[in-house]
Parts: sequence; C-alpha cells; structure tokens
Amino acid sequence: MSRKRGPGKYHDWITKEGLLKIEGWARDGLTDEQISHNIGIHPSTLYEWQKKYPEITEALKKGKEVIDRQVENALLKRALGYKYEEVRQIIEKDERGKDRKRIEKTIKQVIPDTTAQIFWLKNRKPAEWRDKQEIDIAGKDGKPFEVNIKVVD
Repeated sequence: MSRKRGPGKYHDWITKEGLLKIEGWARDGLTDEQISHNIGIHPSTLYEWQKKYPEITEALKKGKEVIDRQVENALLKRALGYKYEEVRQIIEKDERGKDRKRIEKTIKQVIPDTTAQIFWLKNRKPAEWRDKQEIDIAGKDGKPFEVNIKVVD
C-alpha cells in the first residue's frame, strides 16, 4: 500500500514565520548544524534547501550579518580600549543606626588589547600584517646578485 506524501517539511520553513525563526537562530549565533537540528533535519538537507530556496539562504545571511557586526564592534572596542562606569550600592548605618543607601560611581578603564589589535590588523590588512612577508632582494639595477662563499678549513 502506498502512502500519499504531503508537502515536504521545507513548506513550514519558507513561510514568513519559519523564515523569521531561522533568521533569529542565526542572529542568536547558532551554527547551520544547530539550526538544522532545531528544524529537525540533517545539516546536508539544510544545505540542499539553501540551494533550492533562496529565501532560506537570505534569512540565514540576514541573521548572521547582525551577530557578525556585533562581534566586529566588540572586537574593535576591545582592541582600542574603553571606559565604563561601575555603580555600587553601599548600605551604611547612619548616626541613628538606620540603614542608609549610598551609590558609589567609579569610572574604570579597560586598556587596549594587543591580541585583539593583531587579530584585527591581520584580517583587515593582511598584506601588511600577515605573519609571512614576501621580500624580493635584487642586486644592482634590479638584476640578481651574486654571492661568493669561501669555505675556510
């Protein structure tokens, strides 16, 4: 006996609500594998859907752009250093022995992080900051130069 197959599972996910969920998961930082798990499919199925249904690809891309931008901003902030206000609530006894709240605000500074700076520069300016530098050495008038090595016993 053959069973009549209904529409595939993807129909649920190419709706406005389904695409919003996919975009939200991507914005929350979930990987494609985690998103496919949430949908209830194998990761390879999600990749196939992305090829067939551009709206799914667009939802993933749109969601990832948001979180990627937030991470970029956090990395830049850490690379440059920043100041922030620390607020503490202190409970003290007044002269009559009653509890009194006092707010203490302190400006703190986070120094620039050289690791974040290096990472930023290596990715933003790879020709100038990558670990491997290519240097051409030429002799007079740009021609190859000769090196004579004398071995002494």
